[in-house]
Amino acid sequence: MLETVNRRQFLTTAGVSALTLLAGTNRLLGAVAKPSGLKIAYSAITWGGNDAQAITDLSALGYRGIQLRANAFGPYKAKPSELKALLDQHHLALAMFSSGNVEIDPAKEQSTVDMHVAHASFVKALGGSAIQLTNSARPKDRLPTTDELKRLAAVMNEIGKQTADLGVQATYHNHMHQLGETPEEVDVIIQAMNPKFVKLELDIAHYKQGGGEPEKAVKQYKDIIYALHLKDTMSPLPDKPDNPKAYKFVELGRGNVNVPAVFKALEEIKFKGWGIIELDGVPEKDKTAAQCAQINKDYITKTLNFPL
Repeated sequence: MLETVNRRQFLTTAGVSALTLLAGTNRLLGAVAKPSGLKIAYSAITWGGNDAQAITDLSALGYRGIQLRANAFGPYKAKPSELKALLDQHHLALAMFSSGNVEIDPAKEQSTVDMHVAHASFVKALGGSAIQLTNSARPKDRLPTTDELKRLAAVMNEIGKQTADLGVQATYHNHMHQLGETPEEVDVIIQAMNPKFVKLELDIAHYKQGGGEPEKAVKQYKDIIYALHLKDTMSPLPDKPDNPKAYKFVELGRGNVNVPAVFKALEEIKFKGWGIIELDGVPEKDKTAAQCAQINKDYITKTLNFPL
């Protein structure tokens, strides 16, 4: 009996010691809190329209979700079952669909709403549940007015109201060179969004480049975030060190975004949803889209120690 107790005490003590050592090692390695409800997906944008190759590559790398763009609508709108079969074959969920531009011109509102509703029907047929909304309405020669920012929200509210009837969530994507470039602009838009119909897809790199701290935005907008773009931005650039406005998107961990802080914030708000890794194009010409996806996977799984 004494031997059994001593053995149990030894194992318990050894286990605690090992956990303590592991915790200390993780702190030294800069490990971050792991958002238990976060699911990792990857955007097909890096493949430049070759969605079939993106699906093949991402599946082979072990990703479980994908974001497709509106370019897929044309060839597959009459046969969404073929695209769904391809996704199912590769065990990829449609995490998000880039539905495209939202016009704020009243004369174009109906056609804008109709386009996004059509995309939402397509997304539903693919087994997806969300569309991403962007805009090209930013004035070229001045800052946008508050009315313009609120107008964008109003049109998105109408889109979201109609896509909700299909079971598809409309999401607003903050973006450089669009309405919603700076944190202040983003906030005006979000405050005017109807949370019943439009949620936020927070792009952490665009938010950083626009002058914000995305880890703070995660907490600020915790009640309205539906998904995120996990993305990094490098600025200034090595060849343009004196131009603070010059930037390029790079693989996670190479730029200015504090990705570990974002993950920590996501854990704190108990976020449950998709974090979609996005890279608009290969940052260096000697890489392929698949190689970039591998680099991003390594950052997530090895640096942050977070499973796909």
